[in-house]
Amino acid sequence: MSKMSGTQPTGYYEYVMPPLEGLWWHRSGGTALDLSDKDSFCWSSMIRQPEFVTEEVFDTAKLTLSKKKPELDLSPARLEKFIEGLCVQVMHIGSYDDEPETIAAMELYAVSNGYAININDTRRHHEIYLNDPRKTAPEKLKTVIRHPIRKA
Repeated sequence: MSKMSGTQPTGYYEYVMPPLEGLWWHRSGGTALDLSDKDSFCWSSMIRQPEFVTEEVFDTAKLTLSKKKPELDLSPARLEKFIEGLCVQVMHIGSYDDEPETIAAMELYAVSNGYAININDTRRHHEIYLNDPRKTAPEKLKTVIRHPIRKA
């Protein structure tokens, strides 16, 4: 889809690549994410796509990539709509290991404002990574953390 390729899809426009996002949960299920038990984490990574990226555009991009990098397994990659619903969110600044304190404050805020945390098998702990941890000191990392909520 590069502007230089001459194969832009209908509706194409130049855009800045959005940040990486992740949905997190534990293999054992449950409604809370125990951040101290990292060995049992499951995750799904996401990058928001512009509206012009249709299933056909996505499949074409996968085919092009598979020709350039045949060793990559692209079978897990998929294009899907993600509708998150009502959430509470906070900006966490610092190491990922320090997130529990920030999450506790965010959840206390939600509860004190008449909401209940609504993490379940379809609504998950959600993180948006605003820095590259390979290039940013841990104490300067910025992560938006979201938890689904419902009226209590």
